[in-house]
Amino acid sequence: MKRQRMMIRVVLAVSLIMTLAAAAPVAGAETGAVSIARLEICADVQDREPVWVASAFTADTAMVYCFLEARDIAEDTTVSFVWFHGDDEVARVPVRLGQSSRWRTYSSKKLGGRIGDWRVEVQDAQNTVLGAVDFSVE
Repeated sequence: MKRQRMMIRVVLAVSLIMTLAAAAPVAGAETGAVSIARLEICADVQDREPVWVASAFTADTAMVYCFLEARDIAEDTTVSFVWFHGDDEVARVPVRLGQSSRWRTYSSKKLGGRIGDWRVEVQDAQNTVLGAVDFSVE
């Protein structure tokens, strides 16, 4: 009986992972005029580089950053960092990207003690998801 329960849990976990992977573009995916080279959640950004990259943060973390490195930007454009706590959109931060072979930028979010699952999507002007990254606050 224990073995059967364990197998059911494994099958459900694998199914969930495959569903999430198919549903959202990953960092590095090319969409339109922008290619996402890196999309990471971190505790700080220094000298235009992410510091203390992680997928989980403690409940006393005041603020996190979502770092974006875009490549092959064909023309000046605007993307938005869209922050979700669970299924609720809590912030939308538009950021201009200039025509360039490489552009690094970031958005920050005060967590306000909200624990649980978080997600940040980078969306173009048509709200197409160019990349997404998940993290949790425990």
